This record gives sequence, C-alpha cells and structure tokens, in this order.
Amino acid sequence: MFLRLVADSFRRRPRHKLLTGAALALGMAVATAALSVSLDVGDRLSHEFRSLGANLVVTPQADTLPLEIGGVDYRPVNAGAYLPESDLPKIKTVFWHNNIIAFTPTLEFSAKAIATHGFVADIARSSPWPSMHMIGTWASHAVPLPDGSKFETGAAKTNPWWRISQGRWFAESAQECVVGKNLGRKLGTYIDGKFVPGLALGDYLVVDRPSESPLALKAVGFLDSGGLEDDAIIVPLSIAQQLDNKPNQYRQLYVSALTKPEDDFARRSPSTMSPDELERWSCSPYVSSIAYSIKQVLPGSDVRVIRRVAEGEGRILTRVRTLLWLVTFAALLAAALAVGASSAASVIERRTEIGLMKALGAGSGMVGVLLAAEQLLLAIAGGAAGYALGIFLARLVGEKIFGAAPQPSLLVLVVIVGLAAAVTLAGSAIPLRRAARYEPAPILRGE
Repeated sequence: MFLRLVADSFRRRPRHKLLTGAALALGMAVATAALSVSLDVGDRLSHEFRSLGANLVVTPQADTLPLEIGGVDYRPVNAGAYLPESDLPKIKTVFWHNNIIAFTPTLEFSAKAIATHGFVADIARSSPWPSMHMIGTWASHAVPLPDGSKFETGAAKTNPWWRISQGRWFAESAQECVVGKNLGRKLGTYIDGKFVPGLALGDYLVVDRPSESPLALKAVGFLDSGGLEDDAIIVPLSIAQQLDNKPNQYRQLYVSALTKPEDDFARRSPSTMSPDELERWSCSPYVSSIAYSIKQVLPGSDVRVIRRVAEGEGRILTRVRTLLWLVTFAALLAAALAVGASSAASVIERRTEIGLMKALGAGSGMVGVLLAAEQLLLAIAGGAAGYALGIFLARLVGEKIFGAAPQPSLLVLVVIVGLAAAVTLAGSAIPLRRAARYEPAPILRGE
C-alpha cells in the first residue's frame, strides 16, 4: 500500500515532480562539475606550475651566509663549497621520488674566451681574451638509478622557459655549447683574418685553459631565457667541470617537484613535531617535506624552497578551490530553495488527501515518512541525472581551462546522491513539518 501511494503521487502530479527533479538535476550538475574539477585541479595546476620552473634549490651546507632578496640568491656563484655529482641518483630514492619530475645541477664560473669562424690558434692568441660568464648544466641527461633504470632529466624540464630560438641544444658528449642571445649579438668572429660582428651557428668559442691548449666549443644554438643566461655561454656540465677544475662537482641543483599547497601545519619545523606529527608531515607531499627528504639523502647539502614559485602555486590553487566551493554552495542553496517551494506547493494541494489519511488512522509520522519517501525518490533520480550532466560540464571546463578532462569518479557519484538527498530533505523540512501537524477535521470540513 505504501509503495502504491508513492507511485500514485508520481502519476497524478507529474508536473510538480518533473520541476522538482529538474531543479535538483541542475543543482547537482553544477555541484558535480565543481567537485570533479576541484578533485583534479590540484594535480593539473601542479603540472601547469612546473612551467614556472624548479621550486627547490640545493646548495652546499657550507655556504652559511644567506644573501637572498625576494627569493633570488645573490651569493657569488663561484664562492663556497661544492657537492658531488655522484650523489644525485639518491634523489630518486626518497619517499616522494615519483613527485620529483626533474632536477638539474649547475656549475657557474668565468673564463676567458673568444669567438672565431674556425679554430685558428694564431688568431685566438693574438686577440684580446674577454672574460665570459659560463654555465655548465645538463641539457638532456640520463641519470642511472640504483634500481638499474634511468631517469631522463635536464634544463629543458627544470627550466622550461629556456627556449632555443635558433639551432638546438648541445650534445652531452660533444664539445658544443649554446650561447645566450644577447651575448651572441655582442660577440664577433674572425673570418679570413677579419673581424665580423655577430656570432653565427657553427662558429666556435675558444676557451682559454692556462695549463692546457685552448678548448674549442662549437656554437650549436642560441638561448632565449629572458634572464641572465642570455648573456652567458651554456656548456655541458662535464666540460664546465673540466674548465673550472671541479671534477664530479656542481654548485647548485634545481629540483622541480609536484607538491601540495602548504598550510600552517606544513610550515612547522620538523624539530618541534611529535613522532606521529612528523610521520604525517613526511607522508604529505608538501614542498617543505620533500625538501627535508632530499636533504637527508644528500650529505652536506642545504635544500631551500623557492618561495616565489611555491607560494604563488599555493595561493592560486586555494583561490581556485574556494571559487569552486562557493559555486557548489550556491548551486546547492538554489536547489534547496527550488525543492522547498515545490514541496510547499505540493503539500498545500494535497491537504485533503493528508486529512483523509489521518482520519483513517494514519499518524503524523506515517504521513511524514510517505512524503519524505517521495522526495528521496526524486533526490535519487535528480542526483543521478545531475551527475551525468555534471560529468559533461566537467569535461567542458577541464578541456577549456586545463586541456584535459577529469575522469568520472564513483566517489563523486556517491557524494552527489548523498548531497541531493540532504538538499531535498533540508528544502522539504518545513513543508513536511506543516503537513504532519494538519488536523483532519478542519480539512474535511473545507476550512
């Protein structure tokens, strides 16, 4: 009988049920889209923010004098201690090794060099040797890992804004270099004994070595970084180590890692945490916890967070998620108001029916359960329809903003159906309470 009464209500009032279901479906669609994008936005933004470059920098711990302004390290690049290159594979052994997507060591120094159209020692020796800023790094390097695999990394991944405007990156095993675009315009080459302004692809940069014969590096590309590197010569790290007499050493290491935005807990010092707090902190991909893990495997190192990148990522992600939650709340509120209005109208129309049921012996609880069951059926149907529509909206939003659509989630479906039920009961609470208080006698008398 109970199911018959519920089914009869749907047959006799399809318009009210359809309007209520549509309001629920639209509200749940917006909530589904917002929740799906919110669950996916962290990883998407982390990948997008990696285009800003590394968010961690590793330097020798012996460099104890900080000189950092606005997130930029102004200490001399050739001062202090150095770190061994052989320890770098250990970075991929930390707990969050899968979150470390790239790392690149650098060795900066100054050397006397001159550009020539060909390696002509006589011309080079008889010409002035200006001092030039040189940067040794990896362009594309395969790092052998302890498990026998190899990890491909390099400056192109940690510094994605380093763009080769002409030519290509140098080969790791060749005597080649990449020249900053500004320096390339300033330099000139000797062709047939005559000085010609401007450096061309295929020309040579001859670097003076006091104890050995000069080293000729072929210019195979021009770098456009928008920074100080545009006035430098970029060479393979192995050649930089040879020229600077620092075998198997590097000066700084830039690490790009996928992280979780920091909160107050993440900013606490590990030394002040209890063992349980330290474990929870270490098992969260905060940029500070990843930095702490790297420091543990690189003896004598100091790992610092590049705050300009990390904090910018956290602020934007927090604002995006806050906006999505506000949209979700507004959609749920609108759905609750629509359900409440529809439920109130339905209760008023069914006053006679409710009065008759009570006159025949139905209690207030039974009447309330009957009306609530009708609303819950609408909630399940509207929630399921809203989830299907919301997945479509989420795909549109994801593809337009992040270039990839979030995947459907069973968790989101369960949450949406639960939210639909909660919104329906919340919106119908006042009309259902009023229906439960109806007295049958005045209603049957037409009062």
